[in-house]
Amino acid sequence: MASPPSLPDRRSTDSSSSSDRRDDEHGVLERAAPAIATPIRAAGFWTAIAMPILYLPLLARGLSSSLEGGVFLALIVGNLLALYVGHAHRQ
Repeated sequence: MASPPSLPDRRSTDSSSSSDRRDDEHGVLERAAPAIATPIRAAGFWTAIAMPILYLPLLARGLSSSLEGGVFLALIVGNLLALYVGHAHRQ
C-alpha cells in the first residue's frame, strides 16, 4: 500500500501544474511576436467586448436579405476570433 505524498511532494506537484498553466497562457502569439503580444491581446479583448454593439442595427432591421445574414455571420465569426485572441488579457 502506497503512502500519501509528503508536503514537499504536493508542493512540487502544485507548482508544476501552475507552470503548465502559465505555458498555456503564453502561446503561439507570445512566441511569434513577444513585443506586440500584449497590445494584440488587449485589442482582441476590447474588440470582443465592443463588437456586439454592431449586432443591434442588423437585428433591429431584421436579417431579411442574404447580404444582411452574411454580414451578421461575419460579425459573429469576427467576435469569436476576437474572443480567442483576447481571452488571455488580464485587465
